[in-house]
Amino acid sequence: MQNTFFIKFIKRHSATLLRKMCVVILTLVLFCVNGCSQSSSHNFQSPGKIPIDGKRWYIVNNTSQNLQWLFNNKEKEKPNMGYGLMLENYDAYYPLADGEQMTIDSIMLFDWEGTNEDHPMAIFAITEDWKRIPIAVFTGQRYGAWNGPDPKKPDVFALDKPVSNIRYLVINSSGDFPGEIEFYGTYTAPKPQPVVAKQYAPLKNFFGVNAFEWDFEEPNTPFRLDAARLQGIQNFTGIRHYMDWDKIEGQEGTYNFSPTYSGGWNYDTIYRWCQANNIDVVACLKTIPDWIQKTYPEGERDNENIPMHYGKDAQDPQSYIEQARAAFQFAARYGKNKNVDASLIKIAPDNRLRLGLGTIQYIECDNERDKWWKGRKAYQTGREYAANLSAFYDGHKSKLGPGVGVKNADPAMKVVMAGLAMPSPDYVRGMIDWSREHRGNKADGSPDLPWDVINYHYYCNDADYETSKKQTGGTAPELTRAGAVADEFVKLGQQYGMPVWITEAGYDIHPESPQAAKDIGDRSILGTQADWMLRTSLLYSKAGIQQVFYYELVDDNPKLNTQFATSGLINMDRTNRPVADYFYQTAKLFGAYTYTKTINKDPIADVYDNNGLSMYMLVIPDQKNRKTKYTLDLGNADTAFIYKPVTDTNNMELQKMKTKNGKVEVSVSETPMFVTPYDAGKVHH
Repeated sequence: MQNTFFIKFIKRHSATLLRKMCVVILTLVLFCVNGCSQSSSHNFQSPGKIPIDGKRWYIVNNTSQNLQWLFNNKEKEKPNMGYGLMLENYDAYYPLADGEQMTIDSIMLFDWEGTNEDHPMAIFAITEDWKRIPIAVFTGQRYGAWNGPDPKKPDVFALDKPVSNIRYLVINSSGDFPGEIEFYGTYTAPKPQPVVAKQYAPLKNFFGVNAFEWDFEEPNTPFRLDAARLQGIQNFTGIRHYMDWDKIEGQEGTYNFSPTYSGGWNYDTIYRWCQANNIDVVACLKTIPDWIQKTYPEGERDNENIPMHYGKDAQDPQSYIEQARAAFQFAARYGKNKNVDASLIKIAPDNRLRLGLGTIQYIECDNERDKWWKGRKAYQTGREYAANLSAFYDGHKSKLGPGVGVKNADPAMKVVMAGLAMPSPDYVRGMIDWSREHRGNKADGSPDLPWDVINYHYYCNDADYETSKKQTGGTAPELTRAGAVADEFVKLGQQYGMPVWITEAGYDIHPESPQAAKDIGDRSILGTQADWMLRTSLLYSKAGIQQVFYYELVDDNPKLNTQFATSGLINMDRTNRPVADYFYQTAKLFGAYTYTKTINKDPIADVYDNNGLSMYMLVIPDQKNRKTKYTLDLGNADTAFIYKPVTDTNNMELQKMKTKNGKVEVSVSETPMFVTPYDAGKVHH
């Protein structure tokens, strides 16, 4: 019986066993060729199959998928990139980690299904001196068989010449892949990476809002601040100013700030008022002016096209020199450097020459440069956007001449990368690797990156990209991937010593919007919008995000059910919605507090600290109108101060409860609440 089973097993798996035997023989041959005296320790080179971390691959295209299926030891699974890709032919990169080395002698590719002779997949090695060396081609002409790197010699797995000193592996594809790829040769594992502790920001950093100049000034009198509008702005601790490029450079080479070229807005006054009221401003220089739009064919003109003249090379920093000049002019006026060469300033006749006003610390290079929904004319890959940033940041290391780039006007001003519409760290990895190649490394060996802040957008809803489920409504932040995505970006930021921001998030209030908050129990849509947005801020504060700005101050159109039309945090008449009250109250009481730890998960009980003073935040992470009791241990405190956000006032509701042996039982709901212990002799709210 056992012999019969063994014979059947051999017959069924003979092809696989033969292939494995060939691999063993090939490995032994490679071992002898490379020297039998080498140590087998993972710290030294050893011949054999090279381990590949499938999740490390990233694709330079509008997809969050990767190529892990090619390296999961399952021959009949292959990547599926889906539909709507911006680039028909694209690269996927595999960066080698610090200390990691490989020499590839042989490659095996399993042909599962499909052929691609007209558009073959190719594998390249990018070496330390940035040479791109082809090492394999796959055409899919032999179903169910392992192929070597040369389609003309499919049974030969060895390369004509081993490839060493590899910096990246690159797979170029038009959408068809083998079922599995295996590399053979010698390998040295990467150095252990140091563990970097998360940095947490004070709560006040999480109550910013997106706004326009007409949210500060009345259009009929644009040169003066409007008191009614300012009242609404004062609910928030930060402003992301949507600033259209044509406002400051409506005619090429002449710059207008106060008044602006169109609208007559007074940016000087707006920024000065924000600074005086401790409101952080990030100026988002976005869209392209009419004189650049006109370089595009009539059918392709759009003010959100790539910020360069039509037909230019999107990976050449020189192509973005016009935008980089505008950034220089802006930074010269609103940055801190008063010693800018005045001969480089091209101010309009009706504007006063002003340098180093010191009112702006951050400038964002455009908005959502991964606009796949507007087609190739408006979409930049991560590598293309890095070239854009290199010009914008410092004139591509000052190679583009004088008067170009933010840092050449004010070295202290921080450049924020454009918020990503598709929140994938892979886009940023493409930016990093372009910078390694074209800007080199700093003295400490880290890549010379032309931005100071990583930035993405995330709207919490019920869409599921893995199952292709379309969104139908907003979802409580804890029930989405918001926290997981934040963790991915923060990990990347830690690796490169860079803070991470989210400059768009939020919910609509029109019940038919696919981004709408919900009526939940006794909570109206407005109440749920307030709950979920405050919970979003609290979630990001403990994820290690450093700053959040919500979309947006006022509705685009309160009657429309389209996504983002009713995302306002205040009403059209500039009175507060509940979310504005919640933000103001929380920032006022607890803006200086910073997250330290979580002591319970459901209900969530998070601990915050402010120079030794503790605060506890409690909330149920659900959207069912759940309520529960929770016993909080406040140590030696004899009294608990319990704060709950409420509407139509500047102050939270306060309840004082005596503790029993330092413990207090509180009623927790889906609206966040805050508890501080009271000890005699200490300062309390």
